[in-house]
Amino acid sequence: MFATYLIGLREGLEATLVVSILVAFLVKSQRRDRLPQVWAGVGLAVALSVGFGSLIQYTSTSLLRTSESRELFEAVTSVAAVVFVTWMIFWMRRAARTIAGELRGKLTDALAVGSLAVAGMAFLAVIREGLETALIFYAAAESAAGGTGPGSLLALAGGIATAVVIGFLLYRSAVRINLSRFFTWTGALLILVAAGILKYGVHDFQEAGVLPGLNDLAFDISTTLDPNAWYGALLAGMFNITAAPTVLELVAWVAYAVPVLVLFLRKPAQPAKPARPAEPAADTPSAPADVAAVPSPRA
Repeated sequence: MFATYLIGLREGLEATLVVSILVAFLVKSQRRDRLPQVWAGVGLAVALSVGFGSLIQYTSTSLLRTSESRELFEAVTSVAAVVFVTWMIFWMRRAARTIAGELRGKLTDALAVGSLAVAGMAFLAVIREGLETALIFYAAAESAAGGTGPGSLLALAGGIATAVVIGFLLYRSAVRINLSRFFTWTGALLILVAAGILKYGVHDFQEAGVLPGLNDLAFDISTTLDPNAWYGALLAGMFNITAAPTVLELVAWVAYAVPVLVLFLRKPAQPAKPARPAEPAADTPSAPADVAAVPSPRA
């Protein structure tokens, strides 16, 4: 449950921040007349995202007839979700400082074109987050014990609602939070969630007969890590850490989580400062006073 809540919170806050930047720019630019187009674009993006999530669920439950095809579909969506999560967290870390300026520039260009351009710009700014949320939510919920049931949907909706409240308070300057630290911590947690999704995808590939080793267990600590206990359910629900993983599942989890966490938590290299020009030596003779300076040519 917490994994799906975290997905809704993280993705929802990214989308909310984008929308708040657009709204604040229009308000400060005295262009409130364009706000309905922004909300229309946002509403269309949300509707399409919900439709995309429903299509994924319908495909899995109704269109695919055999268990092997369903397992293969869930495996492919799991791998795709891991790719999107990885791209999203690294993109946000790189673009966090420049996203506001880029959005304002694009919105300025859209205002010069017309209403449809403003709505389209808002739509494109939100639809990416919505499609990512639908795909990642499906993969994360399927990898957990509860599946995409009412509890998972409520957890996702709770995360999105929390993100909307935080975004509104930030817009009204009612709260001050360190967004860089927030995205760092949630990004690290999402990497562990993605590792669990990848592990689940590998297991589905094994059940579909694409990968071998379904019965080759890396270890079995069921007597120590009780899957029915609260801590066992928490680890399985958040990070898909189970008591008896296969060898390929364990390899996939470690091979993804360790290097990606190291790369994500490593501080980006600071640009080198330009070297200061060397000061002239004290014994360097100065130019004669009667020599005029040569003017530089003008372009």
